Amino acid sequence: MTGKYFCFAVILLFLILSGCSTAPKNPGEISTLRRQAESLLETGNMHTNRGDFTPAMISLEGALKLSLAADDPSLRLRSNLSFGNLLLKMDQKEKAQEYWAQALEESKQIDNTELAAVCRIHIAFGKISISDDKNQIRPLKDEINRDLPLIKKDTQYIALTHSIIAQTEIKLENYTEAENAAKRSLAIHEKEKNFELAAYSWFLIALSRSRAGNLNGAVEALNKAIEFDRRVENSWGLASNWRALGDVYKRLGKREDSRAAYQRSAEIFRAIDNEETADEVISRIE
Repeated sequence: MTGKYFCFAVILLFLILSGCSTAPKNPGEISTLRRQAESLLETGNMHTNRGDFTPAMISLEGALKLSLAADDPSLRLRSNLSFGNLLLKMDQKEKAQEYWAQALEESKQIDNTELAAVCRIHIAFGKISISDDKNQIRPLKDEINRDLPLIKKDTQYIALTHSIIAQTEIKLENYTEAENAAKRSLAIHEKEKNFELAAYSWFLIALSRSRAGNLNGAVEALNKAIEFDRRVENSWGLASNWRALGDVYKRLGKREDSRAAYQRSAEIFRAIDNEETADEVISRIE
């Protein structure tokens, strides 16, 4: 064999051996835990919005555990925020503040101005939710308005903040401002096809109109909320909207419409095994 062909044979053998090697390739960055945590976080938020507190708790506990295991500051922060939101809806307001405070500490560690603003907004709203003193609520609202411009990238947090402002303005009896804030939240949710939260924005619009005495406008808004909740099969939202519709019809003196709305609400609550709330709704019928 000549030198030329010997060299060719050696190169060919090397290529064959390299191609047949069973040694695993280095996968580079691994994100298995983070992907699982993100999925659980999304699921937990969905259950929280729908009032499904037990599955929400399971999902968010899993997300928080995985975010700790992966030592991912952003995930830990967002998991703590979501856990606090769940506890707030479960009326565990002091416990919610603990998780939001932890989230704020995480934001300082990663020096994230935007997420720090989100955390402070949650903490302020938690204080607003337990107060009926307007003199205490107004400076907290000012804090939220100062932090809002710092949120530049995440449109969902911007929408959430407008929703928080709407609820704050309702407590301050500024109903026009409340409706305008809810509409700003609605515009984002509709654009991004987040129909479940769009439905809640319509609910806030209805509440603002109802408190302002615009009962027909409240009926219109609640029907829009029902329309959006039907699109995503949000049973808790549907039952709550029908209950609110029964309240508004009662104030309008439309007893039959009110009765029908209450009965529809109770049927949906029973369908999702919430007998206690269904019974309370039925008790509203005159």
